[in-house]
Amino acid sequence: MALGLLVPKSDRMVKPKHILLIIGGGIAAYKSSELIRLIRKAGMTVRCVLTESGAQFVTPMTLAALSENEVHTTLWSLKDETEMGHIQLSREADLVVICPATANLLAKMAGGIADDLATTLLLATDTQVMAVPAMNVRMWQHAATQRNIAQLKADGIIVMQPDEGTMACGEFGPGRLPEPEAVMAEISALMGSPSLAVQESGLGRNPLDGQPAFAPDRHRPLRGKHVLITAGPTHEPIDPVRYIANRSSGRQGFAIAAAAAEAGAQVTLVAGPVHLPTPTGVTRVDVETALEMEKAVHDALPAEIAIMVAAVADWRADSQSGQKIKKKGAAPEPLKLTENPDILAGLARHAQRPALLIGFAAETEKVTEHAQAKLAKKGCDWIVANDVSGDVMGGTDNSVHIITKSGSEIWERLPKAEVARRLVAKISEEIA
Repeated sequence: MALGLLVPKSDRMVKPKHILLIIGGGIAAYKSSELIRLIRKAGMTVRCVLTESGAQFVTPMTLAALSENEVHTTLWSLKDETEMGHIQLSREADLVVICPATANLLAKMAGGIADDLATTLLLATDTQVMAVPAMNVRMWQHAATQRNIAQLKADGIIVMQPDEGTMACGEFGPGRLPEPEAVMAEISALMGSPSLAVQESGLGRNPLDGQPAFAPDRHRPLRGKHVLITAGPTHEPIDPVRYIANRSSGRQGFAIAAAAAEAGAQVTLVAGPVHLPTPTGVTRVDVETALEMEKAVHDALPAEIAIMVAAVADWRADSQSGQKIKKKGAAPEPLKLTENPDILAGLARHAQRPALLIGFAAETEKVTEHAQAKLAKKGCDWIVANDVSGDVMGGTDNSVHIITKSGSEIWERLPKAEVARRLVAKISEEIA
């Protein structure tokens, strides 16, 4: 029997994942220092490529000290080309991360331009690439940038959604670099939780453990959670041109989906027939009927949180006419109806019931009383009831009653976006 072939698991060496970090030019480049620290703390190695503009904001010496690797800055280094080469530099990596990815870098990537070390590496690599944009709000919203983003996604590049907030230029809106913790979470997800592999490898304590952060923490309370939301009406066909429906604009459900995504959640939005843009960072599933919505909801499980906002039609035609029902000078035959499934109640009984299940109730009178009855009947955890006797349907404002098993609270008339943000904050506190 040969010796040395059987190695105890604790003694096996697991090669750490390697990240190639490309740092573009912009004020957000300072956050790369914290990202390097987090990458190393997770047990991964990191090598940095610093663009000429990036070097205006962070020094090669800082990056080299944190990464404990040489920092590459130019394509025209004889030493680097002899020892490694720009192609090998990218191909040895398990993931290429561009952080921050400026509008200029994104444009060059989309156009296939290779005029410096960073862009040449990106054009020469077959490794997965993740871009983390950071730029002025107007630059981010410009049609050219959005066109470039769409092209990069079509090319297989992973593009993180930037944060929204106050910028160094004083403007407010989307375009801020996500906090390093959020970027690291995406890297870890792509690398399959490499920190666990490092622990199993017996490599020991990471020397960066316990070091202070270089950037303040920004809590994203729903990160790692899957939130399932329904919104809009359902249309139950009678014939090819007529249907049964409840009135619903879908705006409140879409606003909640947007707020949940902003809080870091993975969001699946099952939407009835509405003409609303899909919120950023949200996976949308379009349906028409209650039966289609029920199937889409079940297909989206498991989810930690489910918020059933949709105004699902209670009934559907027992049979659908294949042709338009014509007027014949008299009332048509009575329409036979059959009850639609109760999606909320069914989800409450489901084997994969979300830990927090929230239903919505549109009421015209005795709002709290009816909501409390619905809470008990449906088997959910919360009911969000709104008085739709006014102009709520299709409007931009809402007033809601939050009914839970422990009590109730009333939110007076607020913009639907604000209702959504408050609801997501309350959910975050509940599951914390």
